[in-house]
Formats: sequence, structure tokens, C-alpha cells
Amino acid sequence: MTLHQMVQAAASLYPERRAVCFDGCNNKIPAVYTYKAVIALATELTDFLRATCELTDSFAIGLYCNPGINLPSWIIGILQVPAAYSPIDPDALPTLTTSVINKCNLKYVLVEKEKLDKFKVSFGHLFFHNLLEIQNVGLFLFQRNSSTIDVNLLIDHENDENERLAVTSYSKETTLDRNETKQFKELLDVREKHSLAYVLHTSGTTGIPKIVKVPHRCIVPNILHLRDLFQITPDDVVFMASPLTFDPSVIELFVTLASGASLLIVPHLIKMMPQELSEALFQHHKVSVLQATPTLLRRFGIQCITSTVLSASTSLRVLALGGEAFPGLNVLRSWKTNGNKTQVFNIYGITEVSCWATCYKIPEVWFASDHRSDSLVPLGTPLSGTTVEVRDSSGSAILEGEGQVFIGGEERVCFLDDEVTLPRGTMRATGDFVKVKNAELFYLGRKDNQIKRHGKRLNIEFVQQLAEDSCHVEACAVMWYRQEKLILFVVPKGSFEGGDLLRKLRERLPSYAVPDELLLVDTLPFTSHGKIDLSELSKIYSSRLNSRRCEKKLNKGEELWERLQCLWKSLLNLPDDSSSVSGDSLFLNNGGDSLKSLHLHDEIENLVGRSVPGLLEVILSRSIAEVYKHVLKTSFPSDDQKLSSNSSVKRKLRDNSREEPSGKRVEPEAGGPLKKEAHVVGFVAVSRGNHLLFTNEHLKNQHSAGIQLRELMRSSPVASEERGNEVLKPNETIASEANRTEADSVQGTHLKESLGRTAGKLTLDVRWKADLGKCVDASPLVVIPAIDQLSASVYIGSHSHVIQAVDLDSGKVKWERYLADRIESSACVSMCGNFIIVGCYNGLIYVLRSSNGEIHWTFAAEDAVKSSPAVDPSTGLVFIGSHDQHVYALDIYKEECVWKLPSEAGAVFSSPHVNLLPHHLYIATLGGALLAVSPVMGNLLWKSVCGKPIFSSPHCNKDCVCVGCVDGNLYCFSHFGQKVWQFPTSGPIFSSPCISSFAREVFFGSHDRFIYCCNMDGHLMWKFETTSTVYATPFVFRSCDLDNKTLLAITSTDGRIWVLNAATGVLEGSGKLPGEVFSSPVIWGTKLMVGCRNNYVYCLDLCMLQTSKTV
Repeated sequence: MTLHQMVQAAASLYPERRAVCFDGCNNKIPAVYTYKAVIALATELTDFLRATCELTDSFAIGLYCNPGINLPSWIIGILQVPAAYSPIDPDALPTLTTSVINKCNLKYVLVEKEKLDKFKVSFGHLFFHNLLEIQNVGLFLFQRNSSTIDVNLLIDHENDENERLAVTSYSKETTLDRNETKQFKELLDVREKHSLAYVLHTSGTTGIPKIVKVPHRCIVPNILHLRDLFQITPDDVVFMASPLTFDPSVIELFVTLASGASLLIVPHLIKMMPQELSEALFQHHKVSVLQATPTLLRRFGIQCITSTVLSASTSLRVLALGGEAFPGLNVLRSWKTNGNKTQVFNIYGITEVSCWATCYKIPEVWFASDHRSDSLVPLGTPLSGTTVEVRDSSGSAILEGEGQVFIGGEERVCFLDDEVTLPRGTMRATGDFVKVKNAELFYLGRKDNQIKRHGKRLNIEFVQQLAEDSCHVEACAVMWYRQEKLILFVVPKGSFEGGDLLRKLRERLPSYAVPDELLLVDTLPFTSHGKIDLSELSKIYSSRLNSRRCEKKLNKGEELWERLQCLWKSLLNLPDDSSSVSGDSLFLNNGGDSLKSLHLHDEIENLVGRSVPGLLEVILSRSIAEVYKHVLKTSFPSDDQKLSSNSSVKRKLRDNSREEPSGKRVEPEAGGPLKKEAHVVGFVAVSRGNHLLFTNEHLKNQHSAGIQLRELMRSSPVASEERGNEVLKPNETIASEANRTEADSVQGTHLKESLGRTAGKLTLDVRWKADLGKCVDASPLVVIPAIDQLSASVYIGSHSHVIQAVDLDSGKVKWERYLADRIESSACVSMCGNFIIVGCYNGLIYVLRSSNGEIHWTFAAEDAVKSSPAVDPSTGLVFIGSHDQHVYALDIYKEECVWKLPSEAGAVFSSPHVNLLPHHLYIATLGGALLAVSPVMGNLLWKSVCGKPIFSSPHCNKDCVCVGCVDGNLYCFSHFGQKVWQFPTSGPIFSSPCISSFAREVFFGSHDRFIYCCNMDGHLMWKFETTSTVYATPFVFRSCDLDNKTLLAITSTDGRIWVLNAATGVLEGSGKLPGEVFSSPVIWGTKLMVGCRNNYVYCLDLCMLQTSKTV
């Protein structure tokens, strides 16, 4: 059976009944056609087309028109030829229409008389000028110029036909394998004679529009089953809510005309006017069946829905909602008034398997006040001939759990784009994810609506449903604006308070799911298909941003301060009604992080309507008062002049400095390395990211004299070229043994949580932990002396201003020094081994004696130092960056600044990296630049701009330098500045890359929660998903005590430690610390050291399970 045969059957039964009514809603009498009139007009068109067109077995005719009284006749007339109809929207972009005409290779297009001029202007060049008017039908026929038809498609068609004939001929002459014959017979062919009913295209909102060719056998079962479910009778009035280009229009049209019912059509403009539409549907024409998207229904407004659409006296018998996520039960209950008997259906499907796939009738009991309001509405059971499967990420069908929906059926198969043949039962991926529970499917959201935000997976539709549950929200939509901000658009109802709604959302949602901003709108825009128009929402928000910039200027000082406090409180989730923010409030100390600081940066620049140079650095290191002064000085210089000189933001040198440091430029002596102290201690130093430093000649001599260097190094990290260590922190006060008891008491304590995933061969046990008083975000520096009598030390600082030297084996504190400010910088050791160098928030770089922590020298930068210092193994110079937007080269022996280089591209948060061949110093900045500098002279060699801030520290091998960026890319450059490749992730990258010369890959983490391994060509080798964002830098190591495997250690910010096989990414072991972790792990032998935000630095023993060989 075909679509037009169903209508012909109904017309023979009800020739005089009303088939279609067109109401222009213009105070004129609506036009009405009976079934007899519809078929008569259709037959007239059919006869004309048969007499005029060159008919082929399977072809489509374009229909360029707006819905009107003649529409059903035009469609049936085309189907009777027989041909498929292909609707073309006169309001669509000409470029889209031209693309559709070309992709469908339409030879003929029927154009509505009223649209003739518009069609000629846009597409006349594609068609012959001798168009034909079809008398009494209201259409003109355009024939395609042969020169504009895609000859390649025709040739392909002929080749396919010849191929098919050849196969058929072969099958007659040769006995084929039984399976081959069966496979051939099970193929469906788009060229089958008179098989196609219509040709549509997808909206293109999730990608490039696809052409969908729908056979009669695919859509007819849909019509018949829905007709039975909705119990359509000749007494029903069905509203044609969908545009012709949206396949639900096929259901509306043919469910009606196959049942002897009446179809109501109104102009598109009326659909945009809720009041007029409501009157036409429910007062004038008593519509009984409405199929619509939830967005279209919401446009009526809550008052109209409750008083008219779903009132007790409504004419509406059936309400079928589909095309979008189904409303929550709370929302449905608020729509239906007492006594309303409308049957509500949840219908679900995709255009690629036209039209609907499942249907669920909401039980009436669900609308009772005592029914659970948080009940989810299932998608329902498959419709006739439809197969629905749920598959996991590996493609396996599942009966319980979460997965993606696949739809198909023996004959429920459509042809997409250039597909010619398909097997029966072809299943299409929908991009929709569901949860399967007790054989029911519950919609979770589209793949397109699942985003990664702050490293966590988030379903936008879930946020929208929660917001919609509010009694003061009439309608809402959530948008991921430019993949940077989550915006909630709200159509308010009653006494709406935005702050109240956001507070409620914070109570019910994790922090990463709370919208960044709430925007009130009068109405939500929607597409011609009745769905929320995200492109229009984006324009609305962009316009709002622009208007903010163009609004009356801030009342400078006072208003800027008030607005800045509002932004501060909003981003830090402080109550709106809290007292004003203290002037000394620090963003990072009050719950801010690097990602939130970027949002605050953007909001401030939007507020003042201009770029504010150096703003990000000030946010990260200074108080709100200093942020205010910086913005005032940059954006309102006239106001800034009124401030006294005492309010300058310039960083002052603290009183604890021993002497005024030298800032003069000193050329290094040409004779070789800088002079070191006479006493040189042989050592190996290890810091984050596999940075390894050791004293060359001295250590080699000792080794040749009998020191067992090989034994010392046998369980070392995998070396990563020659490189200075990572940064630690020093200051006043004497050594303390306060941790002696603590270390002893926890020695051998097993971590409380062991995930034991996959292989689970490796355990992590607490060897010791040392208390540093506050958060430990710095990474450990491990120094192993070459002399047996000296014990190895772990150097690390914390937010408490304390830096400690801790015995690697016992956990006893060797010394403790209290500095003037918090320490986030990781320490490095000098080339002689006698000094530890570390940066501090007060702008000082401290040089401490490694033996007792005494201050040897301090150098003052002009702003906070969070960067970790690096040592040049060839000269002994120490390099370090500062938030004052400079990089310094220090000779700690002469106590001089050798050179000072302005970055010219923002503060330097990350650590410099020294490469020996070629001899370059690499520096990354918060202004998004990667600089290559001469380590000796301090002159710029080359510069590359990534565009977004760089918190990641660069790392090299002999061929290239790699660095991560907030834009989510890992960039790889040659040593001469050419970009070699970039690798994209789904979140900002704060993690520094780890490049191991042994493993020959680059490892790094991302805020999308993944750890990545790429080869040096930029190709992904493997990735591993953790449970939180990855801020830390990976560490690659090997130990004969751990089966001699090459392993990789990494931490995620939720406190989990992951040990993976570096070659495969398979989990070998894991554990969890009792606090957040932003510190990077460092490993020596089988000991793993890492800082934690519970105020401790931990040393963990890595152990292989005895049963690992038998597992």
C-alpha cells in the first residue's frame, strides 16, 4: 500500500466530508475542500505531469510552496504520477535550497503561483525559461537546464544499473553460494520502481544537512499504527503544525486523510502568534488532535495552556509531543487543569528513519497530585515494523544501563544522500542516549547536547528540565555559548527572582552544571520545525553583550567597584545579599580557580567594553582592591589620577630580604660555566614531568671510583633529556621534628580506597605523610646524594608559607623554613647541590641552603612568583618567571641578575624549560605566547602566539617543544618556531606535557578528565578517562621491582592517583587521597611523592601484588 492509495480509499468512503480547511485568520471565510474535490484537483495535476514530464522508474518532483488549501491535492497529484515529492521551503536560504536541488538532482520543480517571482530571482538560472502554467491548479512547472544537472550522478546511476543487471545476469547463468544469493535478495534498492514517497533533508542543526529518501513501505506502517493509537475517526480535526520540510508533517497529513478526518491549515505567520493561533485552533475549528514539539506548545504560554489548550472544556482529545526532550512530569501536571481528559503521548523518532519510532501514552494516574513528581517518562514501545536497540560504546546491545539508541527494521529503511542499496534491517545511530531500566527506555539527551564542562560530562537538557520545574518559569532554554559559558534563558512567570532560581539550581546541581548567567527573554525563538532556535539564542546573547558594552558608561569609580563585587560574588558562589567583599579578598583563596579566573577576566572586559592588558595576572595574584585599581587605571585613567600615590598596585619588597638584590645586567664569563661554591655535592635530582638533573663530572668520577651509580639509578625515572628540576620554597625559622611521630604512625598504612580496576596488579600504600599546615599545590623535588652517608630529601612548600626538607625514607622533617607568603612554586636545586631555589607570592625568589634551609640570598621581582625555577646544566644560571611579565636569569653565586626579559605577552605562570641542543630557553605566558630565548644573552629568538592563556609549562626533546593551552590544544613546534602539529582535546589544558626520551611519546592531561598519549607525529596512541579534571603533569618511570614495566603516574583533582601502563594506557593500580590534588607526582624507585590540599605531602610505596603473576 502507498500513501496516496490510503487517501483514495478514504475518499471513496467519505467523498462529501470535509478533507481540508485553510483559515487565513484574516476575518474571511475559511476555504474548504471535500475529499471528492481534493482527489479531483490531484488527478488534474497527475494527468498534466504524466503528459509533460519524462517519466522514469523512480524520480522526485520538487514542490516550492507555502501551505494552503491546495497543498494536499498537490502532494497527492505528484504521488499518483507515480513520483516522490520533495518539499522546498520558500523562506529557506537560497544557498541551502540550491544545495538540496543539486543533491537531489531534481529535474522538475512545481512552483506556487504566488511564489513565482521569488523563485525566478533565486533559481531561474538553473531552469528553462519556457515554464508551463498548470491551469486551475495554481502551479507552474520548471524544468531543469541540462547544463545544470549533475551528469556524474546520472552516469553513476547508469553504472549502478548496469552493475545490477550484470549481477542479475550472472545469477541466471551461475549457481551462486546460497549465502550470496540470500544477501543479494535482502538488499533494498532506492531505484526500485515507484518505491519512493518523498525526499526531505535534515535541518542541519547537528551538521551538514542530509538528503533522506523515504519509501512508501517505510512510512505507511507508521501512519497505520499511529492512526490506531490515536483512534482517529472522521469526526476528528487535525492541525497541521509542522512545516512540509519536517517529516512529522507527513503524519499529520496522511493520518488525517487516511481516516476521513479534516485537516486544518493556517499560514506560517499565525503559528508565530500564540493568541491568534489558540483562537483558530480551539475556538473556531475545535481541533481534537495536535502533534507538536514541546517548544511550540510552550509558546501558547502557561495561562493559555491551562485555560484553553488543556482546560476541562477543551476540544483537544490527543496531544502528541515529540521532536524534543519530553517535558518533566511536574511541568505536565502544571499544564493540565482538573477535569481535563486530553490523552498525552510521548512520541520519539528521527528523520533518518522517517518518522516516529516509539510511542508512550502517559497514564492518567500520573497526573494525580499524590503521584511521584520525579517520575521519568519512558520513550515507549516500538511502532509497527520498527526495531529499537540500545548499544554501548563498543556497539554491543544492552538490556540494562546507558547507551545510544539505534533504529531500523526490516523495511523501515530510508536512503541517505548517495546511498543506492542497503540491507534489510539496516539500523541507524540516532545520537540520542537513553537509560534502560526494567525494559523501559528513558531519554537522557542528545550526543550533541552532552558537553564537557570543567572536565565533567554534562547534559544540557537535564539542566533545562530542572530549571523548568520552578513554578516561576514559564519556559526556558540552556545554551553552551561558544563552548565557553553556560547561559540559561528564561521566560518568567509571576514574581520571578533570578537569584532564587540560581540558588535552587546550586542546591540540586553539581557546581560545574550551574549556569554562568541567567537571561530573561519575552519569548523563546524557534525554528520552522518548531524546535528551539539556538542560533537565534546566540544572537540574543551576543546582542545583550554588545548592549552592555554600549550602555551608559560606568560611574567610574563607585559603580565599577559595585559591579566588580557582584561579579566576584557570582563566580565564587557567594550569597547575593552578603556584605560587600573585603578589599583584601584574593580570588584563588576564596574558591576561585584558573578556569573561573578566565571567566572573571572576560566579564570585566565586557563590563568596561575594552581589553584590559595584564588583567588575568592581577586576578590570579592580587586582591579585589588591586584588581579594581588596575581596571580603573587602564580603563578610566582620568579617574585613576585622583587616587593617591599610596594606592599604587606596585609590589613592595618585604622586610625579610637580607639585602637589596642586584638588578643590573651581567654578561657571563666566556670561559665556561659560572663559578660555583668550592664544595660540590654529587647528586641526582628528580622533579615533575620527568625532569632529571645530576652533576656530570663529579658524579662520573665517583662512579668510576667505586660509587654504585648504576645501582643508584636502576630504579630511576625515565630520563627526559638534560633539564633543571622543579621548584620548591624556603624561609625563616628553624628545623622541626614535629612530624616525627606522624611519620612513624602512618608508615605502612594502606590507602583507604583502592579502585582495583582492570589488571589491578599494583597497590599504593602510605609510607609517610608530612604536615605543611595548608594546601600543598607545589610538586615535590627529590634530591638523592651520591654519597651513601647522606640521605635523600624531598623539598616542597605550601600555602602556609612553609617549605620543608623531608627525609625520603623515613618521612622525618630535616628542616622547616617559614617564608613571607604562600608558596605555589615548585623548587629546584642548584648545580652544586648546596642550594634550593623557590619562588614566593611576595615577589621574592629565595635561595636556601639545602642542608639547613638558611637563606643564602633573595632576589625581588616586581610581582608574585608562581613559576617554578629551572637550572641550566651548562652554565648554572637559574631562570624563573613572574607575574610582573618578566623572565629573570640569576647567578645565585655572584648574587646577580644576569638579564631580565619582558615577555611582552602577559605574566609568566608556568616554568621555563632549558634545552641544550639547540641551546634555547622556552617560556610560556598567560598572554598565550611561547617564547624561545637565548639562555646566555637573554635575547628573543622566536615567538609563537596560541591565542589563549598558557598555564602549561613547555617541554622538549631533541626535535621539538610541546606546550598545552587553555584553548584545549596541545601544540608542537620545531626548535626554529614552525608549528609541527596540534592535538585537540575537549577541555582546557593546564597540565604540562611529559616527554620521555625512553618512551618516545608525549603524555599530558586535560580538564576533559582524560589522560592522553600521543606519538611525536601528533597521533593519538591511547587515552584514559579519569574521574575528574587533570591539572597535574604525568610522570613516566620504570622499576625492576615493578615487573620492569614502563609505567605512568598521574593525579586527578579529586585526589585520585592513577598508575597506567605507559605503552597501552591500561590501568595497573590506583588510590585516593583525602583531598583535592593539584600537585604533580614525582617518583624515585618505588616511592611516589605528591602534595595534597588536605595540607599534607605524601610518600606512597608502589607494590606489586603477589598474585599478579597468576591473574
